[in-house]
Amino acid sequence: MTISHVLIENHALQESLYHYRIEPGFDLYILPRPGYRKKYAIFSTRFGSVDNSFRVEPEQDYTELPDGVAHFLEHKLFEDEQGNVFNRFAELGASANAFTSFTQTSYLFSATTNFEESLGELLRFVQEPYFTKETVAKEQGIIGQEIKMYEDHPHWRVFFNLLESLYRVHPVRNDIAGTVESIAQITPELLYRCYNTFYHPSNMAIFIVGDLEPQRVAEQVEADIKSRGHGQIGQIIRNYPDEPDNVMKEKVVQELVVSEPIFYLGFKDVVAGRLTGNELMRREILMELVLDIIFGTSERLYNDLYRDNLIDEGFGFEYSAENNYAYTMIGGETRDPDLLYEQVMKAIDDTRRNGITEEQFERHRRKILGGYIRRFNSLEFIANNFLAYRFRDSDMFELPRILQEVSREETLALAAENLNISRHALSIITPSTDG
Repeated sequence: MTISHVLIENHALQESLYHYRIEPGFDLYILPRPGYRKKYAIFSTRFGSVDNSFRVEPEQDYTELPDGVAHFLEHKLFEDEQGNVFNRFAELGASANAFTSFTQTSYLFSATTNFEESLGELLRFVQEPYFTKETVAKEQGIIGQEIKMYEDHPHWRVFFNLLESLYRVHPVRNDIAGTVESIAQITPELLYRCYNTFYHPSNMAIFIVGDLEPQRVAEQVEADIKSRGHGQIGQIIRNYPDEPDNVMKEKVVQELVVSEPIFYLGFKDVVAGRLTGNELMRREILMELVLDIIFGTSERLYNDLYRDNLIDEGFGFEYSAENNYAYTMIGGETRDPDLLYEQVMKAIDDTRRNGITEEQFERHRRKILGGYIRRFNSLEFIANNFLAYRFRDSDMFELPRILQEVSREETLALAAENLNISRHALSIITPSTDG
């Protein structure tokens, strides 16, 4: 039986993507890549660490979750009545993994052989939860040790110290894994409640890429989804607190065992959280341009800072934007956090006052476009990012077109608006003085 699909073609990228909608509302995306030995599949749900207050229509009351449930659930799905799922993928010659972010949880594998069997295993274990009091208690101990380990991880702490400083109440400020105290509140009943809500097919999607026949793969996925008898559920309503525009704290310093200080400077974006779809993507593209123009490796500032031993190759920047929060982060290891802060803030101010030349703008636009097209050689890049954008109601394949449309004036205006000193925070890890 032929399953109907929509063919999404992008002539600039020379890609043809097959989109199948499988009842009850499940999205399957297949990108054929003839000649590639490796095949890659990612099965994702729009459920991350910030989704800790929700209801399902027609419910009126919200379910409130302790921090760390999405991450805990990810761990638990890899253990079922048959044992450890990783072992079964290894027996098939496939490599499996999973990750939980602020906004989604994903399960994935790559394989060069036994693809259909591996895909069947992915579909099976993600859709067959198994939680008991005993297995939950065991996992609380395992994740509790993981949480304690990350309490002393310098790069993890400098990152979350920054988010805790930028945000007052939004759950993005909380560690994805939760705390030892919060995960102690997790029960099998709570896990099943979250699973039955967020792991419903209408809240999930699969992206598969490699040298494969789309129709055959689609038939396999459809048969599996339909065999499980999923009914319809109401719309999931997520509840996020009203986050004030101002930051929680302008500076936080923590001592840990490091050889050199670690410096993270952040700016809180109070507009992006109200944007969706291509509007949000456009802002993301513009901010990437802004940051690359100011701090990119081809610019004088980067080379001056490097020459003065204020930064090393690990220095970087990132703009992270989702439907309900966004922030800019700049930093790395440095011998002198105060001097680096002074130089970075001066560079931002100089850009606001002096502007951006047309040559700078076009050079960095071409650089970003070229880098994006080169990354399309990575199966993992395509699959992971496509679903991340899809969960934000946008199409990653539209990025080159939007990048060609943005203007120098837009870029400069966003630099002035978003790199705002009144909404910035500084997180520093310094070498411990103990011993």
